[in-house]
Amino acid sequence: MLLKRLFAQFSTAGLLLGTLFFAFSLTPSLLPRPFVVQGVISGLSFAAGYVLGYSAHWLWAYLELPEPRRRVDWWIKVVATAFCVLTAGVFLWRASEWQNSVRALMEMDEVGGVRAFSVAFIALLVFAVLLLIARCFRWTFRFLSSRLQRYVPRRVSHVVGVLAALALFWSVIDGVIFSYALRVADNSYQQLDTVIQDDLDPPTESTRAGSAESLITWEGLGGRGRRFVTVAPSAADLEDFHGEPMPDPIRVYVGLNAAETPRERAELALAELQRTGGFDRSVLILATPTGRGWLDPAAQDTVEYLHRGDIATVTAQYSYLPSPLSLMTEGEYGVEMARALFEEVYGYWTELPEDERPELYLHGLSLGALNSDRSFDVFDIIDDPFQGALWSGPPFRSETWRTVTRGRDGNSPAWLPRFRDGRVVRFMNQHRGLDEPDTDWGNFRIAFLQYASDPVTFFDPQMVWNEPAWMSGERGPDVSPDLRWFPVVTMLQVAADMAVGTAPRGYGHEYAYEHYIDAWVALTEPEGWSEREIERLKERFRDR
Repeated sequence: MLLKRLFAQFSTAGLLLGTLFFAFSLTPSLLPRPFVVQGVISGLSFAAGYVLGYSAHWLWAYLELPEPRRRVDWWIKVVATAFCVLTAGVFLWRASEWQNSVRALMEMDEVGGVRAFSVAFIALLVFAVLLLIARCFRWTFRFLSSRLQRYVPRRVSHVVGVLAALALFWSVIDGVIFSYALRVADNSYQQLDTVIQDDLDPPTESTRAGSAESLITWEGLGGRGRRFVTVAPSAADLEDFHGEPMPDPIRVYVGLNAAETPRERAELALAELQRTGGFDRSVLILATPTGRGWLDPAAQDTVEYLHRGDIATVTAQYSYLPSPLSLMTEGEYGVEMARALFEEVYGYWTELPEDERPELYLHGLSLGALNSDRSFDVFDIIDDPFQGALWSGPPFRSETWRTVTRGRDGNSPAWLPRFRDGRVVRFMNQHRGLDEPDTDWGNFRIAFLQYASDPVTFFDPQMVWNEPAWMSGERGPDVSPDLRWFPVVTMLQVAADMAVGTAPRGYGHEYAYEHYIDAWVALTEPEGWSEREIERLKERFRDR
């Protein structure tokens, strides 16, 4: 009897649209998904569809349009439920095939099944939790509205009750749950950052940050910084590859605890860069790390090999949190730190004689690319521009990336644009480099390294109602041909890919050593490299 009563309460329109969204959620997106993530996405999709269907039925009833009698409505609901179960079963059965279509493109082993019952159970559990929250909200609204009706008209009490319930729920979610979780995460990552790794020892070379002569203490480097300055190609490594003596590359890293403010950390970074002789090298990289202060070895190690150790890199940490959390809660911290460091380094660099200063390049991956892009104003550098920038996996919020992609030449796809014949800005992926044989690349160069399967780059909140440009026309070589756009669902899929998706190097948000080599070669044009030597360098990094 209880099950019958619960069944009768469900909206037929909600069940139909919710099941449709559930089925769509099982189709492929940009990255392969484990069954737990698939279950959560499917549950959220079912809930979204149910809410839309329920709302449509409520509007129909509110407008007093004709509805079927109770007995007819009951049988409609039974038939609709049977149709929903059959549809969900068919799509669950095909889910493995769709997932394998993505894995095949990324040279990953096939999966035998997506654990259909587990996915369905997790989806129902997610929907049940959301339904419980919705019913708590409805109870709160009705309680507040009934109290207000003693003093104000009924419709006014409904409006005020909804607003009051929304304010109450938001204050609990944002002020209690979310804030507490962020405090716990921040404290945890901060404690982790201060732990001295057992496998790392302070450098003994005076030219390395964290040494006894350094202006930055070993503790002040932080966990990421200690690994960055020590686990790096040494002069011996470079000599082993090149067959002749090479200098140690210079790496300067300022941890979050090294100084109180971004400006003080930037000044400390400049002083350390001067002390180590960074401005005496031929190339200087001003790098912006990801949220936790990480710099991708695939980008850093390769450029140091290409320039035979005659290179310096400077960077500064701005957060303890991973990039997604840092982007949501400390976005301005990253921009402030990147701007302060750029102003200090670029300001000193411009004071040096042009024929004696190093070539200056900017670099950032992911959130580092976003903050690197925001670190300077083109009007401040137009009289004396630096040489260029390499931004890999730029987030969808990057202004330069968005502007250039929107203004791309009409015959180029959104996932690999061509902008104004490539005279200033160029794009590359796994299959096409930065070379444009029919166009000269100017003295100021911006390069984007991006994969069509990177959800960090190609997520867009507007996917909830608009098909993104990168899905229309020719698809990227690493994007499944079975991928289709569905309202709401595709946005949830790509958001999950961005938050928890994984891929092998060379796909998704994992940028490969060999592609960084191609990018650095085209951007910085290191001397003395033949195609054979470049291939030998790629082979050296291929097994990492």
